[in-house]
Amino acid sequence: MWHWQTTDLGRFLTCNLLQGFSHGFFTRDWQGQELNTLTAALGTTATPLRTQQVHGDRVALAADVLASDERLEADALVATGPDQALWVCSADCVPLLIADGASGRVAAIHAGWRGTAVEVTKATLKQMQALGSDLANLRIAMGPAIRGEVYQVGLNVARALGQTILEGVTDTTEREELYERLAALDPAVVFLDPDPERLRLDVARVNRLQLLQLGLRDEQIALCPHCTFRDAEFFFSYRRERLKQVQWSGIVSRLA
Repeated sequence: MWHWQTTDLGRFLTCNLLQGFSHGFFTRDWQGQELNTLTAALGTTATPLRTQQVHGDRVALAADVLASDERLEADALVATGPDQALWVCSADCVPLLIADGASGRVAAIHAGWRGTAVEVTKATLKQMQALGSDLANLRIAMGPAIRGEVYQVGLNVARALGQTILEGVTDTTEREELYERLAALDPAVVFLDPDPERLRLDVARVNRLQLLQLGLRDEQIALCPHCTFRDAEFFFSYRRERLKQVQWSGIVSRLA
């Protein structure tokens, strides 16, 4: 499902699910490179577009980014025309690249725990539907991110994420109940932590559960096996290094 691509400048990952769309999840090899260089590495002269990521749920349209003199604040970007290369950056958060196999429309999402708690992925799919996409035609690849086994969070964060996929979770839900209910949905989404005031959560898998609850099928979603925290050779991790370093993920629209 996932394959390394190697160039003179470095490596990046591609996903079979996005076959037919120029795309890549880039590694730390590419630190300091301009987006034009990354876009060219995908074999295209498309226009690279990005936003100012703020850990929220705003979805920007590519046409608005092109028309703006300032960088728009948003954590998701949806194509509005052909040859638009949409980019997001991350260092532990989940980069999601979405392709509509019918229309050729694409989207790129940056989903940290805060963005996931306010359901930025759901907001993006709603925007794509408003532009004519059918959920049945979407293919979604979630790139390298910190995995749940090593991502320790406070109970307030765990509850906020749990509320997006479980009914009846409140600010006072006990750790054991939250753990059991999350594990019942997906045993790999949550892990116990030695600290009784914490859990370990897989944010990518929370996004997967949100997508399944929207009606997508499991075969429409691919989860990258690489962990940014544990794979120090390939990826930056803010949780590991406490440095603001990022790797980029991008996809190119082929709208008619």
